Amino acid sequence: MTMADYITTYSKIHFFPLQPDREQIAIEDIAHSLSLLCRANGHFPEFYSVGQHSIACAREAEARGYSKRLILACLLHDAAESYLSDVTRPVKKDMPQFIEDENRLLSEIFIHFLGSDVTKEEWSLICDVDDTLLYYEFYHYMGEQLKKPAAPMKSQPNFYFQDFKKVEAEFLQLFRELVITSH
Repeated sequence: MTMADYITTYSKIHFFPLQPDREQIAIEDIAHSLSLLCRANGHFPEFYSVGQHSIACAREAEARGYSKRLILACLLHDAAESYLSDVTRPVKKDMPQFIEDENRLLSEIFIHFLGSDVTKEEWSLICDVDDTLLYYEFYHYMGEQLKKPAAPMKSQPNFYFQDFKKVEAEFLQLFRELVITSH
């Protein structure tokens, strides 16, 4: 085993992102990492984390009346990025191996925290929430309307800088509330 095969997570776990062990997936590692990862590859005029985005997606799913399971899935939809990092959509679309690896890891995360992988129908709803947030994030930060207009938001996300410790704590609190009520 060489360090080139694993990452060392916030909680000091040697995690193999390309051969994920479900039992090593820790919500504390996910919350910490996502609170420090910047959306839009760092091109927004201020720091806005993937953690904030994930919380906003969960709150939007909740405002739409989705099940607790689906709200939790929305909170976790970018969790693989905490182990693999993120690749922007225009680049990722031409990286089939990365997409396969990311999907495999995300499936393990869903199974670990939801008890099963999400269905195609659930994934479609998650993607709709994610795309809606993406649209309004770009409009807020860049003044840019993406090609595909989004449905009106049902929630009121905070698109302003938040300290990573606050985001991490909110992510963990929301996760714990959803895990208790979704099982």
